Amino acid sequence: PPPPPPPSLKTRASLLQNNLFGYIEDLQELTIIERPVRRSLKTPEEIERLTVDEELNDIERAVYLLSSGQDIQGTSVVANLPVLMQQNPAETLRRVLPKIREVLHVAGVEMQLTAAVAFLTIQQEESVSIHTYSHSFLHIILQNLEHRDAGVSNAWLETLLAVIEVLPKETIRHEILNPLVSKAQLSQTLQSRLVSCKILGKLANKFETHIIKREILPLVKSLCQDVEYEVRSCMCRQLEHIAQGIGTELTKNVVLPELVELARDEGSSVRLAAFETLVNLLEMFDADDRSQTVLPLVKSFCEKSFKVDESILVSLSFHLGKLCNGLYGIFTPEQHLRFLEFYKKLCTLGLQQENGHNDNQIQLQTLEQEKKYISVRKNCAYNFPAMIVFVDPKNFHLELYSTFFCLCHDPEVPVRYTMAIGLYEVAKLLDSGVYVIHKELVTLLQDDSLEVLDALISHLPEILELMTTGGENSGSESKLLTVPDLIPALTTAEQRAATSLKWRTHEKLLQKYACLPHIISSDQIYYRFLHRMLTIIMTNNVLPVQKAAARTLCVYLRYNRKQEQRHEVIQKLIEQLGQGKSYWNRLRFLDTCEFIMELFSKSFFCKYFFLPVLELTHDPVANVRMKLCYLLPKVKSTLKVPTDKHLLQQLELCIRKLLCQEKDKDVLTIVKRTVLELDRMEISVDAFQKRFYENDLLDQEKEREEQLLLEMEQLEKEKQQNEGRSTSISDKIFEKKRKFFVFVGSCKEGKKSKLVRSQSFSTQALHPKYGNIDKCSNKSSATGYTSSIPGVGKGSMLPFSDDSFRTRSTNISGNAVFSSTAPLATSSRNTANSVDQKNNGTKDSHSRKMSL
Repeated sequence: PPPPPPPSLKTRASLLQNNLFGYIEDLQELTIIERPVRRSLKTPEEIERLTVDEELNDIERAVYLLSSGQDIQGTSVVANLPVLMQQNPAETLRRVLPKIREVLHVAGVEMQLTAAVAFLTIQQEESVSIHTYSHSFLHIILQNLEHRDAGVSNAWLETLLAVIEVLPKETIRHEILNPLVSKAQLSQTLQSRLVSCKILGKLANKFETHIIKREILPLVKSLCQDVEYEVRSCMCRQLEHIAQGIGTELTKNVVLPELVELARDEGSSVRLAAFETLVNLLEMFDADDRSQTVLPLVKSFCEKSFKVDESILVSLSFHLGKLCNGLYGIFTPEQHLRFLEFYKKLCTLGLQQENGHNDNQIQLQTLEQEKKYISVRKNCAYNFPAMIVFVDPKNFHLELYSTFFCLCHDPEVPVRYTMAIGLYEVAKLLDSGVYVIHKELVTLLQDDSLEVLDALISHLPEILELMTTGGENSGSESKLLTVPDLIPALTTAEQRAATSLKWRTHEKLLQKYACLPHIISSDQIYYRFLHRMLTIIMTNNVLPVQKAAARTLCVYLRYNRKQEQRHEVIQKLIEQLGQGKSYWNRLRFLDTCEFIMELFSKSFFCKYFFLPVLELTHDPVANVRMKLCYLLPKVKSTLKVPTDKHLLQQLELCIRKLLCQEKDKDVLTIVKRTVLELDRMEISVDAFQKRFYENDLLDQEKEREEQLLLEMEQLEKEKQQNEGRSTSISDKIFEKKRKFFVFVGSCKEGKKSKLVRSQSFSTQALHPKYGNIDKCSNKSSATGYTSSIPGVGKGSMLPFSDDSFRTRSTNISGNAVFSSTAPLATSSRNTANSVDQKNNGTKDSHSRKMSL
C-alpha cells in the first residue's frame, strides 16, 4: 500500500504543542521529586565537621576519626584495620586498637559487625603472632560475646570459634574454659548459656580425655538438663562434635544416655535435635546399641510423626536414606519392609487422602501444611538413590519403580527438580537395568519447567551414554530401541529453551548436545539437529548461544559419516556465514573456524576454510577485519611447508594489503601487532620434527580418524553391493572393522569412540575391496591407513609403522577424506599430493618400525 500522506502543518503544530506541555509537566514532577533530596544535602557546618586535615598520616587520621568523628567514619576506620595492621602493626596496636576498644562499648550494630569481621581477617592473614593476637584482640572478642543484639553476639562468637582453632591450649584453658564454668550456670542469662553450649562443642577436640571428663562433660550434662528448651536443643546439637572428640567408649557411656533422654523431651525442637544427632552419630554406635537403643527410638519417631509430632516429619524424610542404610544390618525382613513402606508413604504425602482423615480435614489443610508436605516429597526425591541401595538395584522394578514414576510426575517443581538432579545417580546404580527408566528420562526432558530441564542436562551426556550402552538389550545395532522417543524429546527441549528468556539454559543445553554423535546415528543428527544448529547461529541474538551452537555443529560435522552431507554443510558455512550479508554472520564464521581448527586436522582446515577466511581481509566492516587479525596467528599455525607454500604466500599478500590499505586506526594497530607475532612464529615442515612432536602427533591422529570415517563409509557401500560374498571374505572384512574400533578407541576425542557404534553400522561382515578407498579430486591415489598400524593415542610409546612419520602429503589422504565434486574452496594441497604420492610409492610397500 502507498505510504500515508505527511501530516499537515496545523497537525504538526498541535503535536509539538502537546509534546511541550508534556515536557513541562514532566519537569514539574521532577522538581517535586528533587525537593526532599535538596533538603537532605549536607550544610556547610556538617561538611566542616566531616572534613579531615590532609596532612595527617594514616594512624593519626584513624585516631582522630575514632575520637571526634561520626559513626560512619569510625566504622570506616574499623573496616580498614587489617590494612593498618599490615602497614604498621606496632603503631596500630599502640594507638588505634585502644581507641577501638573504647568506641565499641557504645558503638552501634554496624560498627560491631564490622569489627568482628576485621578481627577475624587479621587472624586469618596472620598479620601478628598468635601470642600478640591473643594478648591484644582476644579480650575484646570475649567482652562483646554477650552483646544484647543477637546478630552481633553471633558474629563475635563466629570470630571466637575460628580463633580457638589456632590458640594454644594454655590460653584456651585460662581465658576461655575457666570462665566458662560460671558462664554456663543457671544464674547467667539465656544468651550466655547458649554461647557456652557452642564454645563447649568447639573445645571438645582441644584437650585430652581426662580433662574433658573432669571439666567439660559436667558442664555438658548440666546444659543438657537446662530449664530452657533453647539451651537443651543447642547443647544437643553440640553433642555430635563432643562425641567425635571423646571417642567411642565415652560416647556410648555418656552421650548416648543423654540423647535417649533428650529424644523424649517435651520440647519438639529438642526432640528434633536429638533425632538428627542420633542419625549423624550412627557410625559410632555398635550393633548392640543400634538394635537395642537406636532402632526403638527411630521406630517411635516414625510412628509418632504422622499422628503426634509432624514437626519431625521434614527432618525424618531428609535423613531416612542415611538411616535405613545405617541400620540395614540389624533389620529383620519385616522391619525392612516396614521402613520401605514408610518411605513410599512419605513420597505421596499430601497427594492423596490419608487413612484416618475425613474429607473435611483434607479440605482444611493449611498452606503451611502443603509447604511441609512438598518439602517431605522433595527430601524423598533427594534420598531416592539411597533407597535403591537399600532395596538392592535388582529389585528396583518390583519395589521402587512405581514410587520413581510418582516422583518424576509430581505436580510440584521442586520435587521434579530434585529427581532430575539425581537421575544420573539412579542410572549408575541401575547399571544394566537402566533401560527401565527411559520413559521418565523422556518425561523430564519434556517437563514444563525449565528449571527441571536445566537440572537434567547437567549430566545428560553421562545419562544418555548409560542408556545406550548400559542395558543388556541395547546393542550397538539397536540403540534407539531402548529410548524410542529420545530424539523428539531432545528437539522439544531445545525448542522450549530457545523460546524462553533463560539463554544460559539454552547455551548449556547446546553444549551438552555435542555428545549426540556417540549416542545416535549420523543420519539422525544430520536431519534433526545439524541444520538446527546452523539456524541458531544465523538467527539467535545471544552471542554465547551462537558460539555454543557453532561448536556443537563442528562436532556434528566432525563425526558425520557421509561425504555428501559433509560437503553440503561446509558449503553452507562458507556461503551463508563467511559470505553472508550481515557482518554478524561473518563474525560467527570466524568463531566457527576457530572451532574447526580445534577439532579437525590442519589439512582439513587448509583445504576448505583457509582461503574463505583470508577473503575477509577485504571485508567492509572494521570489526570483522579486526577479529580476523586476532585469528591470523592460529590460521598460520595450520600451514606446513613446502606443501602449503602457496597458501603462505596468500597469507603474506593479504597482510601486506592490510598494512598498506587499512584506514581504520584500531584495525591498523592490531595488524601491526599481529605482524610482529607472525614474524616470531615458526612454521612446521612436512618432515617429522622433535619440537613439534606433540602437536604433529595429535594432528596425525585427527587425520587418521577422518580417513577412517571415509573408509568405513566406503566399506558400508561395498557391503551393500556384495552381501552374498563368501564367509572367508566376510571374516577379513570383520577383522578390518575390528581394527578400526581399536584405533579409534585410542584417539583423544572418544573414551570408547562411540561414534562407530551408530546405527549406520551393521554387525554383518564388511568387504574391504580397497586398501585406499577414496580417490583424490585430481584422481591420484591417496595413501591409505593400513590395518597393521596399532591405534596409538597422544604420548603413547607403542611402535609406529613408517606411515606414522610420513610427510603430510603422503599421510593425509585428507584430500580424499572430504573430497567431493561440489564446488568448494580448495587449496594447493591437491596438486602437491599427486606428485609426492608417486615419489613415496616405494615406501608404502616397505614399512619399517620405529620406537618413540
